[in-house]
Amino acid sequence: MEGDCLSCMKYLMFLFNFFIFLGGACLLGVGIWVIVDPTGFREIVAANPLLFTGAYIMLAMGAMLFLLGFLGCCGAIRENKCLLLFFFMFILLIFLAELSAAILAFIFRENLTREFFTKELKKHYLRNNDTDVFSSTWNSVMITFACCGVNGPEDFEAVPHLPYSSLEKATPEACCQRELQSREGMFVNREACLTGVERFQNRQGCYTVILNSFETYVYLAGALAIGVLAIELFAMIFAMCLFRGIQ
Repeated sequence: MEGDCLSCMKYLMFLFNFFIFLGGACLLGVGIWVIVDPTGFREIVAANPLLFTGAYIMLAMGAMLFLLGFLGCCGAIRENKCLLLFFFMFILLIFLAELSAAILAFIFRENLTREFFTKELKKHYLRNNDTDVFSSTWNSVMITFACCGVNGPEDFEAVPHLPYSSLEKATPEACCQRELQSREGMFVNREACLTGVERFQNRQGCYTVILNSFETYVYLAGALAIGVLAIELFAMIFAMCLFRGIQ
């Protein structure tokens, strides 16, 4: 009976990891295709900072799942204690990293308030200075989400102008409406926007826009995170049971 149980566990673990392996291979393939695709799709992704970052995250996730599935499949079907131990350690590291990230997110959740972002924006934003990571990131966010500042254009009234922009109002270029929401997109009317004509500006604050964009996914993401942690926990238990059962 014990041998039948061990055999059943072995094949269940192989099947489980085979699906992880296939999922990782698919993500890896899509990520590589997006980054090296010669048909022009790469330019579309590169023009959008969020999509560009997402492509590399997909590539990293695919590689990690591919390796994880491979170790699990080989360790289970070959009853290799060394591979099973690597599989266990790999999942344990991922599990601890995810748990640490969740704990840190809970501890520092007060830093994600509207007031915190407004204070940081007024303190560090340098308008069109793309050599500054903080300013460049904010410009990318405002262009991508068609928003302006944390609360609206009024956030930039305390931000110093560049020496050559004395005729311009407080609104930075990234807040101007574009025909296509990317850095390469043509301005609807740049001059009118910078001189304060509101109908050519994105007036809504980024905090509200981003919150509304992701609000519907918060509970789904939470449930998914709990599900992933539970699966990883069971995978570690199965791996250790199989490890101990192999003679």
